Amino acid sequence: MDRYNDNYEILRQIVAKRGVIRHVSKHRKPDGTMDLEGNKQIWNTALARFRQIPLWETGTPNYDDRDPLQPEPSIVFIPGVNQTAPRGTIIVAHGGGFESRTGCEGMNVALYFADAGFNTAILTYRLKPYTRLDAMDDMQRAIRLLRARKEELGITDKVVAMGFSAGGMLSGNCATHFDLGKPEAEDPIERQSCRPDAAVLGYGAFAFTAFPAGLFRNPFARNQQELYYLAPEANVTLDTPPFFIWQTNSDDPRHSFALGSALTAAGVPFELMCFTDGVHGLALADGENDLDMNIPHVHRWASLCAEWLENLGI
Repeated sequence: MDRYNDNYEILRQIVAKRGVIRHVSKHRKPDGTMDLEGNKQIWNTALARFRQIPLWETGTPNYDDRDPLQPEPSIVFIPGVNQTAPRGTIIVAHGGGFESRTGCEGMNVALYFADAGFNTAILTYRLKPYTRLDAMDDMQRAIRLLRARKEELGITDKVVAMGFSAGGMLSGNCATHFDLGKPEAEDPIERQSCRPDAAVLGYGAFAFTAFPAGLFRNPFARNQQELYYLAPEANVTLDTPPFFIWQTNSDDPRHSFALGSALTAAGVPFELMCFTDGVHGLALADGENDLDMNIPHVHRWASLCAEWLENLGI
């Protein structure tokens, strides 16, 4: 773990200088199109300062030069503060509609939970033109990797999938699609389970199968089969791990209700909160976000989540 201690201080400096926050007024170019290149470059500049762990040391499957601004997927491991014994790790997945990176949902959140004593791992996953399934491969690989290297990192094998917006959708996918390891795999990392011990979804429980057909159209599914595969509420089983779900009512709360209903039917423990105030994209709701919105009541989700993870033994 010692070789990654510098990552904490680097992260603290980036957050203090608002290094990955880009006000919403600057998200678009003068012609109205999204400035995806500028957004990715902000993330890449910050990412380059850390000691990173590539998810595949010998090369990422299905990765090529189709987008020069997308580095190979990786995690940045941040040791939690004031730990007296090995603890679990929270993988933090930013949002951005699977085409950009909302930095405050990755780095700012990772620092908050590291300060709360949890190890965190900031995930850089693949965006468009890669597929949603490629992004799932990245998070699943990150879960396996942390378990495979737990002795080196000084952590337990407990891993949490936490994400926001698109990252929340990704976390929900990986909590409902997993295996317990591939014993026959030549790669020892692939022999590890990719089932997370818990999932935390921040405004990302999008239930596109829970409403009448055509009411909500999933822009991320290429066909009906993929729509159901990518809908967490349609894939809950008795083996699904516990969920912590939060959002504001600016996103239709029936999305979270539908997932909560499916979890209830399967007897899977969960906590669910829908806040009256606020909008999509708040991250910690502490003013350190692209919206500059500080809503103390909504900010409480983070401390409640930390308590919930403590109670789970993470």
